[in-house]
Amino acid sequence: MSTILYPENLLEILPDDLKNSINDTNSDSISISPSEVLKFAKFFRNDPRLQMETIISLTGVDYIEFFEIVYHLRSMKRNTSMIFCTQIFDRSDPNLPSVSSIWRGADLQEREVFDLMGIRFTNHPNMSRILLWEGFNGHPLRKDFEYIDLTDKNNAS
Repeated sequence: MSTILYPENLLEILPDDLKNSINDTNSDSISISPSEVLKFAKFFRNDPRLQMETIISLTGVDYIEFFEIVYHLRSMKRNTSMIFCTQIFDRSDPNLPSVSSIWRGADLQEREVFDLMGIRFTNHPNMSRILLWEGFNGHPLRKDFEYIDLTDKNNAS
């Protein structure tokens, strides 16, 4: 089992410019603005005290008022893990910088979040659907997605 780096641990390590870019903290993660994702990701991977060389998961959550992207990172060298997140408040054109250039493992996970939630990751090498077909209308994990009841004979045509 790895040692979890909680926000108080990270605040001891982060340089002042990154500390000043933190929007919020909770018991297990820090929240940063979308424009700062790449800067933080590079720091987490490259700082010798952290060495977060692996992204374990990248997920999207729809809270209706905003989307949240949650990053779970791990350092195999230091046997530590951590979480950071960001919120996107633009539902009409949600986008975020891709971290696939920092962690190759983010490639398919960003595509999945795009496919199912409609959040576009800028500078991604292949921002295309991964589970649904091109031309599918909508993103089924969004809370505003309208499902069609195929068992309803009145809707079947």
